[in-house]
Amino acid sequence: MPTPKFKPGQSGNPKGRPKDKTPATLLRKSIAYDMPEIVKTLVELAKGGDVQAAKVLLDRICPPLRPQALPIALPVNGSLSEQGNEIIRATMAGTIPPDIGSQLITALAHQAKIIEIDELTKRIDALEQRQ
Repeated sequence: MPTPKFKPGQSGNPKGRPKDKTPATLLRKSIAYDMPEIVKTLVELAKGGDVQAAKVLLDRICPPLRPQALPIALPVNGSLSEQGNEIIRATMAGTIPPDIGSQLITALAHQAKIIEIDELTKRIDALEQRQ
């Protein structure tokens, strides 16, 4: 077994990169020091009608709202194709949003694959039992 180049706990580069001296750290410190003035300037610009300044403030203070799915009521009985038809009808009628309708159809397609694999597994098991 070859001997290690460095002893455990001992740096191979003792004079390596100094802590708190990297460009990113220095920039963060500079910004942190000037942050109150930066925010004040952005607020004043936004009040004056600067849309970009307002966007910066809003993006940092109020992150974009994520869409929230509202509860929907659809019949869950019937075959998968009947359920798919019901989802399509509800989407076309505006009862459910198109993105939710698409997600539901995708979920049904995945469910169909799961059922198909389950049925194939049962058929293979039955064939193996016969032999």
